[in-house]
Amino acid sequence: MDSRVSARALSVALGGWRTKEPVYEALADGIRLLCLDNRLAPRTALPAERELAGALQVSRSTVAAAYRSLRDSGHIASLRGSGSVTLPLGRHDPGRAAAADGTIDLQQASPPAWPGLAGVMAEVAQSASSLVARVGYDVLGRIELREAIARRYERRGIPTRPSEVLVTTGAQSAIHLVASVLLGRGDRVLMETPTYPHAVDALRRAGARPVGVPVTTDDGWDLDRAEQAFARTLPVMAYLMPDFHNPTGRSMTAAERDVFLLAGERAGSVLVLDETTSELDIDRGPVAPGFDATESGTIVRIGSLGKTVWGGLRVGWVRAEGDLIRRLVAARPAQDLGTPEFEQAVVTHLLDDFDEILTQRSNLLRTGRDALVGALAEHLSQWRVPSVHGGVSLWIELDAPLSSAVVIDVRSRGVLLSAGPRFSIEGGHDRHLRIPFTAPPEQLVRAVRELARSWRDVRAGAPVTSVDRVSAVV
Repeated sequence: MDSRVSARALSVALGGWRTKEPVYEALADGIRLLCLDNRLAPRTALPAERELAGALQVSRSTVAAAYRSLRDSGHIASLRGSGSVTLPLGRHDPGRAAAADGTIDLQQASPPAWPGLAGVMAEVAQSASSLVARVGYDVLGRIELREAIARRYERRGIPTRPSEVLVTTGAQSAIHLVASVLLGRGDRVLMETPTYPHAVDALRRAGARPVGVPVTTDDGWDLDRAEQAFARTLPVMAYLMPDFHNPTGRSMTAAERDVFLLAGERAGSVLVLDETTSELDIDRGPVAPGFDATESGTIVRIGSLGKTVWGGLRVGWVRAEGDLIRRLVAARPAQDLGTPEFEQAVVTHLLDDFDEILTQRSNLLRTGRDALVGALAEHLSQWRVPSVHGGVSLWIELDAPLSSAVVIDVRSRGVLLSAGPRFSIEGGHDRHLRIPFTAPPEQLVRAVRELARSWRDVRAGAPVTSVDRVSAVV
């Protein structure tokens, strides 16, 4: 059990749950829907039958029958001494498909290369003789690049020395390296759900046991769940995306940042902040980075140019306290022997005029976002489309939990997408679909048209189960 939901909080979350007879099955369906959408995270203790009956103003036998129905459908288990606890649903992910000619591949939320990149590469190539004069093995990163990265942090209001920066071969490599140093087998790691799926894979490979904290497009981070999870599980590490979260697009408020900071301090957790999307602002405007009133060594920041410049430019970094940087340097040779010199030189040049790059990216993403939102409003108005102010994607709520089915069906129509469960930790999110707005507008409009056709077929052919009956009345 990672946390507990009170009877009052569950009553509010259920909303208008009395949608059919018998009443106990309507209540069970309401709780199932919360589980499917990860608004009620796995391993959450439910209220006692008497407490929930009082909050909902129903008989205790109604709640008991609803809990029995939930046990029968595998959504909860009753544990001696712990009451009834929600269960993981399993990650039912249809998997990644290979892109063929003519398909629209929206499985990766990555924009095309910044238009000026080829020119910078050509300029750097002219100084190739000085590059090859270096030894080529450098697990810390060239000083010129670390100085440039430190200056970027300074401009954000985060004092940083070059000795507090380690250059890696992309953000994913940075996540792997940090996990290998900080985590041991069985250690708890607090993570958002939904979240970046490759981070889940990296942390599990290090032996970690993820603890999910729900984040939604409307309400942001579930702070009650977060505080309870920190206090109950004492995670060694928390992996968070505070700005333009992937896939929801939400950014933490100052209050949310403070809650995670204080809860992490109390639990003795290291907060690892994935900032690979933090500068993809469309129309939000600058915000304070937060997480700055803490003990030395408890905040680690990970960045890269994969989303801002080009996914093929495999350069990332870790910004951390000096002692942790030294530990990462000592551990890194088991993973790789340094970041390629040519790419480091290219990134050093890019950071000199990075604000110009960000302006171009903002305009590109605005065009894609607006085209996608407009097409969805025209062709799939029954879907709930959030308002996002940056990042790379929309986390769309469907009107039935059929995300995986529509992703499989639309493949035959030449559109490749990732289903909601791909971004879950322990199942759920099959009512959601991530659609990146990084592709050209004409491709996005075409993709939505095909999705609309696919959705009509999938919706018509879906079996009428208790879950589908829930979706029909929500």
